[in-house]
Amino acid sequence: MNPLYLIIPLAPLLGAVLAGFFGKIIGRTGAHTVTILGVLTSFVCSVMVFKDVMAGHTFNGTVYTWLQSGGLNMQVGFLVDQLTAVMMIVVTFVSLMVHIYTIGYMAEDPGYQRFFSYISLFTFSMLMLVMSNNFVQLFFGWEAVGLVSYLLIGFWYTRPTAIYANLKAFLVNRVGDFGFLLGIGLIAAYAGSLDYATVFGKSKELATLTEVVTGWPVITAICIGLFIGAMGKSAQFPLHVWLPDSMEGPTPISALIHAATMVTAGIFMVSRMSPLFELSDTARSFVIVIGAITALFMALIAIVQTDIKRVVAYSTLSQLGYMTTALGASAYSVAIFHLMTHAFFKAVLFLGAGSVIIAMHHEQDMRRMGGLRKYMPITFITMLIGALANAGLPPFAGFFSKDSIIEAVHLAQMPGAGFAYLAILAGVFVGGFYSFRLIFFTFYGEERFRHAGGHQGDHGDHGHGHHAEPHESPWVVTVPLILLAIPAICAGWLIEPMLFDGYFGNAIFISHEHHGLAEMAEEFHGVIPMMLHALTTLPFWLALSGAVTAWFLYIVRPDLPAVIKQKFSFFANILERKYGFDEFNDWFFAGGSRLLGRGLWKGGDQALIDGIAVNGSARMVDWIAGVVRLFQTGHIYTYAFLMIFGVAIFLLPFLFHGAW
Repeated sequence: MNPLYLIIPLAPLLGAVLAGFFGKIIGRTGAHTVTILGVLTSFVCSVMVFKDVMAGHTFNGTVYTWLQSGGLNMQVGFLVDQLTAVMMIVVTFVSLMVHIYTIGYMAEDPGYQRFFSYISLFTFSMLMLVMSNNFVQLFFGWEAVGLVSYLLIGFWYTRPTAIYANLKAFLVNRVGDFGFLLGIGLIAAYAGSLDYATVFGKSKELATLTEVVTGWPVITAICIGLFIGAMGKSAQFPLHVWLPDSMEGPTPISALIHAATMVTAGIFMVSRMSPLFELSDTARSFVIVIGAITALFMALIAIVQTDIKRVVAYSTLSQLGYMTTALGASAYSVAIFHLMTHAFFKAVLFLGAGSVIIAMHHEQDMRRMGGLRKYMPITFITMLIGALANAGLPPFAGFFSKDSIIEAVHLAQMPGAGFAYLAILAGVFVGGFYSFRLIFFTFYGEERFRHAGGHQGDHGDHGHGHHAEPHESPWVVTVPLILLAIPAICAGWLIEPMLFDGYFGNAIFISHEHHGLAEMAEEFHGVIPMMLHALTTLPFWLALSGAVTAWFLYIVRPDLPAVIKQKFSFFANILERKYGFDEFNDWFFAGGSRLLGRGLWKGGDQALIDGIAVNGSARMVDWIAGVVRLFQTGHIYTYAFLMIFGVAIFLLPFLFHGAW
């Protein structure tokens, strides 16, 4: 085994241990030095492994056997192939940029060393997930990223909103993980193994079996169970509610969670499980419909958000919906391609939003910004690049991957594909609109910060307005922005080798019946011809129309949004309330839990345990003692009477024996 395979996940783990346990000894500089060196080492090794994989050297083997139970082996093992290599580079590069950025963003935070320890541990967890070659290690990485995300979302644990947000993320992900565990349990039961290669080898056999209890085809039950896990981790409707609230965490972790790590775990997992999903049309129809609903309806919420981080958060939800739709259309490589491009331009948008928040003294409300482009030129240009890529306009990275998803769904022949195609087309217009609404609201127009009456920011601090001139962020913030903006421009130009030259090889399996990618390959004639052809296609004009609409409403006629909101207040209210999911969850789940808890408290604890078991037994003893006390008079005649009465009771059976 190549020793680099061990170094890649263990280097960030070592940095996390040093910063976490010895943070006070090594200090702030030591904490960020060891963690950045760890992730840098991991990134360099990932690039070396990528080159090795491109040369045809893949690996699938066991590193350590944890336990054996009957014929079931639970192991730590690595599967390093084309899919793993892409994920390792994306995760380590974005994580490295976030680590560097954190030096500037968290400079004044008292939990500096703890934060670096957490994000380095998060990187280790994600690497273990993507490098796994079995379901046990996959589940370990899956739960580890969930645990560390809980710690990071609630990093400022003195804020009630942060505690609520991390608890919400934890509970919603447990719902998804219940389905995930059921899927893994069915695999263990019917395949008799938790090793990917063994399970995939038995996939056709699994497709012929029927689940005993429900009567479902086993392969469909497995795939839907696994995808429910992906719905929680990748925040798909209706398990999406945790992700916007995760903005309560510091901005660097918002970028890491939402760009390249936790939320993409579900997309990666379904792609890795392509040999199973390809055998269930029912499961893939479920996937494509859920993805389409998420892509459109989460994008609509983004157009009414005023918190700069929440706009980007709902954008992430929508983009994850696009990836999921591609998975349902059997375009797994396209989904991974969009995962890669999205990681870069979404990290730019999140870190750019953090740069703005720093300049605005931790103000996050875009209504108190405006006109910032002349004060923050680097942040403005990089965020503009991110917005162009997010909107899907050529020649930026998002155009190539998003256009490929739309085409793949258009070519898909399956139930739900027609609805999905219309939904993601509509989402293109909305995406163009909210992307440029953010840019125009923040960087153009009136300098509203000059008369802002207060602010509520990342650190939960309150003020009475601030009049200091905004200024560009320090180099530790702007350099990661620039380095991430470069692939946000050109990563999409890798479309030909990634999608049409068989890069993924055997890492992704597509049934010969699903020939959408093959048709796309026949129509593809190069990057420049694709961009030129896009000028005549509907998605391009929809994205451009969305951008132009945002320009008209927020630059030409900034008075119109308020008028439109008033005239369509019913729909605006629905979007502002996020379709009522939070209210429903608070009423049904939280309220139901409170009602159940009150019932258990009153009926179980007070009435049954305290009332009967504890106090009731005491009262019974007291009553018996009171009765016995009546006969303890101290008089001889009382005791004689009791003795005679006792003897009579004893003799009664003998007296009536003859009569019976």
